[in-house]
Amino acid sequence: MAFWKINCMENDYPGMWQRWFLHQCVGVGWYSGWGFHLSGETEGGRGWKAARSALQNINVGDHVVVALRNHRVGRLGEVTGKAIEDSDWNPLVPRSSSLPDGEMGRRILVRWDMTVGPESREMVVGLPIGTQFTMGELRPTLSQIRSVSLPTLKTAMNDPANWVALWSHFDYERALSGYIAAYPHRLEDGLLQHPSEKVRERVFGDRSRSDVILIDRNGIPVIVECKQGQPSIPDIEQLRHYLEALQKETGREARGLLVHGGARKVLPEVAAAARSKPSVELIQYRLQVEFTPCG
Repeated sequence: MAFWKINCMENDYPGMWQRWFLHQCVGVGWYSGWGFHLSGETEGGRGWKAARSALQNINVGDHVVVALRNHRVGRLGEVTGKAIEDSDWNPLVPRSSSLPDGEMGRRILVRWDMTVGPESREMVVGLPIGTQFTMGELRPTLSQIRSVSLPTLKTAMNDPANWVALWSHFDYERALSGYIAAYPHRLEDGLLQHPSEKVRERVFGDRSRSDVILIDRNGIPVIVECKQGQPSIPDIEQLRHYLEALQKETGREARGLLVHGGARKVLPEVAAAARSKPSVELIQYRLQVEFTPCG
């Protein structure tokens, strides 16, 4: 039984770790249609050839840990199967105009060990010195871990002192949109960062900017606009403009969510404006911050 590490390209494909978590899998790219073949002659340099060898050598029953930047890990899983053949391509980054074949389509199926690490998927583990992987292990996309034993890693992952936020900070003046971008499932179950859109501030052709773009469980884009106070008709019109601009530029209809800090009961004229087509969903937020002494 071997112990492997796979890099999660969270910075390149926002929400990828959450997507792996939900789909009970991890994944790599190198689509065969681009010339990267799992067997026989292939395009690609050392990176693909190393990943190809690792994909072929990983077996059911092996363990895989998800590696994030800055010596952090997400979750430990046991391999239950592989869908890595050229014919198995099933992209975790959906197909789009910029990625017509999608990305991250070779999947390793896993069963996450929910007894190891933080319960909240908003938290990950910052590995302390002594349990961090070597640079030779970190550099490849998928590599076998020999510098740290599996029991040692489990001990580090089960220590709450090592638990850190997946996204550790936000811009002060944009904390709400930053929080939603980092933890979209808090806004609505099933929401994820849009893997092929810039999550924060999409700039449309007329130079207007949306706050956050997400994707829901049905694959529908979701534009979120955040307002500090009570929602107004101009706020709704602003979000509706973003919906129309996104449809014009991408050909896709989107949902609009206006997140506000006002009262749950809005003015009748505002509610009526929100129901007009394309409709806008009104959602109230409440801010709660907790401080805990540590030392």
